[in-house]
Amino acid sequence: MPQTTTLIKLLTGWDVYQQHLVSAVAPLTSEQLALRAAPHLRSIMTIAAHIISARVWWFHFVMQEGPDHLQPMVEWDDDGMPDRTAAELVSSLNETWDLIRMGLERWTLDDLERSFSRPEAESTIYTRQWIIWHVLEHDLHHGGELSLTLGVHSLPAIDL
Repeated sequence: MPQTTTLIKLLTGWDVYQQHLVSAVAPLTSEQLALRAAPHLRSIMTIAAHIISARVWWFHFVMQEGPDHLQPMVEWDDDGMPDRTAAELVSSLNETWDLIRMGLERWTLDDLERSFSRPEAESTIYTRQWIIWHVLEHDLHHGGELSLTLGVHSLPAIDL
């Protein structure tokens, strides 16, 4: 009987990056979370919230994965939303990572071909493969932004 490989084996390393994000955010004070690389750029808190929001958007809203209590997190990076503490951000990074991990542990290569549309743009189709890659590259891109902002303020950046 042939073995079925799930996607978690193919994407080993994303889990390590997730822990780097958590380790970078966990010790920050509310003053540190408010820091920006430049006045017109996002704060550390908003960058972390944006990572969380994108994960919820694509995995929960678009692919219909995970529990409904994640729904409010999709707006965390919107203007006017309340500031989040490091503990809230860490908890939500972990919770959204669990959402991703559970899918990756379940899906196979054949599952990559399934297609989805965004709720507000049903005519545009995205494959599961595209969504997974997009969220991974999004994590890396904004994790780099978060790391740069920490470094600009002489705070420990993401330690690769």
